[in-house]
Amino acid sequence: MAKICVVEDDPILLEFIVFNLKKEGFETVCYTHGGQVMDNIQQVISCDLVMLDNMLPGFSGIELCKEIRKHSGVGILFLSAKGNASDRIEGLKAGANDYLAKPFNLEELILRIQVLLPKQATTYALGLFELNFDSMEVIHTQTSEVQTLSKKEMALLRLFVDNENRVLSRDEILDKVWGEDVYPTTRTIDNFVLAFRRMFEGDQKHPKYFHSIRGVGYKFINQNK
Repeated sequence: MAKICVVEDDPILLEFIVFNLKKEGFETVCYTHGGQVMDNIQQVISCDLVMLDNMLPGFSGIELCKEIRKHSGVGILFLSAKGNASDRIEGLKAGANDYLAKPFNLEELILRIQVLLPKQATTYALGLFELNFDSMEVIHTQTSEVQTLSKKEMALLRLFVDNENRVLSRDEILDKVWGEDVYPTTRTIDNFVLAFRRMFEGDQKHPKYFHSIRGVGYKFINQNK
C-alpha cells in the first residue's frame, strides 16, 4: 500500500484530500506547517509520494521541495493556488515532478498520483521461492507448493524487497507496515522475521536473506539474484 505525504494548511481541503486518498487505498501522513516538514524530513522522504502546497506557514513549498531533493528522489506533486506559468516553472525547477493548480479535478489528481507512484513488480524470486504480491502467495519453484500469507506478512516482505541492502529500523518498519493507528511492539517485527527465516532460510542461525542489525533493525539481502 503506497503512503502519501500531504502538506496542506487548509484544514477543510486537507480533510477532503485525505478522505479521497484513503478511499483509493492509500495511506497518508499529513503536515500543516512547513516547519513540521523540516523537523520530520526523514519521515517525509520515507513516503512514496509527497504532495506540497506552495503557500505554507514557516517554509514555502518551494523551500521544502528543494530541501526534500537534497535527501531523496521521491516523487513530488505541487498542489497550489499559485497556478500561472511562472509558478509552475518555479516548482518544476525546484525539483517537483508535477504541478497541479487549485481548484483541481479529483479524478485528474488521482491519475497524476498514480503516474508518479513507483511501479512495483508483482513477483519476486527469492531462492527456491517466488513471491506473488498480488495473490499474496509464496510458491516453491521445485515442488510447486503454495503458501498464502497474510496482508501484513506480504507488506513486510514488500518493504524488505523494495529496500534491499538498506538497514531498516524497527520504528521505520512499524510506521510503514503498521501505520500510525496501530501500535504493536517491536517484538511483533522480530516474530515476523523469525517466521520468514523458517520459511526461506536453509540455516536459520546463519541467515542469507534476513539479517539482524543489533540495536537498529533488519537488513534484507538477496544473495542469489
